[in-house]
Amino acid sequence: MTGPTPCPAVMPDRDEPLAARLERALRGETAAAVELRHRLHAAPDLSGAEGPTRDLVLAELPGHPVDLVAGTGALVRVGGPGPAVGVRAELDALAVTERTGASWASTRSGRMHACGHDVHLAALVALCRAVAVTPGAPPLVAVLQPREETYPSGALDIAGSPLLREHEMTSIIGAHVQPTLPQGEVAATPGTVNAAADEFVVTVTGRGGHAAYPHLTRDPVLALAHVIVGLQHIVSRNVDPVSSAVLGVSTLRAGSASNVVPDQAVAGGTLRAMNEPTREQVHTHLADVADLLARAHGCTAEVTITRGEPVLHNDPALAARAGAELADLGLTPSRPMVSYGADDFSYLSTTLPGLMMFVGVATGEEVRLHAPDFLPADQAVTDVALAMLAGYLAATGRG
Repeated sequence: MTGPTPCPAVMPDRDEPLAARLERALRGETAAAVELRHRLHAAPDLSGAEGPTRDLVLAELPGHPVDLVAGTGALVRVGGPGPAVGVRAELDALAVTERTGASWASTRSGRMHACGHDVHLAALVALCRAVAVTPGAPPLVAVLQPREETYPSGALDIAGSPLLREHEMTSIIGAHVQPTLPQGEVAATPGTVNAAADEFVVTVTGRGGHAAYPHLTRDPVLALAHVIVGLQHIVSRNVDPVSSAVLGVSTLRAGSASNVVPDQAVAGGTLRAMNEPTREQVHTHLADVADLLARAHGCTAEVTITRGEPVLHNDPALAARAGAELADLGLTPSRPMVSYGADDFSYLSTTLPGLMMFVGVATGEEVRLHAPDFLPADQAVTDVALAMLAGYLAATGRG
């Protein structure tokens, strides 16, 4: 697929470092990237149906071979043969009704880029176009990933694809907008930065009947209520406080009539842990607590756990080098940032040395990811593109 012509090639100055030439080329692409961001934001696609978004992005990339992957995703090589650095951006939007009031707000009812993926995609296009016109720039592979917001994970599919080996990817770089950091700050934290994330469902089965005759029933609602309270003690009384974890119940479903005790009651929630031993420990305790408390009320409990993303671990060497590059590019390396959020980039960074950076977008007003009024300023496109450039330079060692 052939895209529009990038800015003219950056003619090399024998005394000008590659990083400076790439930065100059990148800044020359940011105006077009902001316009692309607006178009992407106005036409969001949900997870698993990102084909139109992918094609819009591909049309803006320089003409290079395209490998389709993970259904609606793509890998695009920029530069010649040989080892390459992968840089990832996510294609999917969320099922959120936008309330930003922007002139370029979503035109698709009930869909919105409320997690900054429009920013990430536009920034990656700017970086690719800068690499394409800069002589001597090492090869880059743009990883256009579907299904970041839902299961089955698009990153898991890409991590298992032979295309990573065929492209000789040596490392993988990502950047994500972060409204808890001030605009202009970027966190490139070594080690573990995001938790492993799993989902669980507890189904308690009893014996339904008339609510006026509770002694003739085995009430699964009462049993589930005790299970929910019991689950809150798993972390506080079983997990080492130094390791910690999160276990939260967020959905409940039981019955449909006030005078009927139902046969079943169902709760669902999330598990988060920062290491695998703690993750497995919480899984075991969850099953035990649900089983024992349900049986104590004459009911049975079935626990289903859907394993999600592994822990996201940043390569320490990449993080250290990227921190230095960020400062050289005019961004401020922030304090270390670790959260119990999760990102399926972790599947890629488990396969290759990886670095996920968090790019500040806070400007004084309270903003939240996944909220209907989440709309980072257009400056975020430049900041994310510069962060991606810092990671790319750190991975190539050519700063």
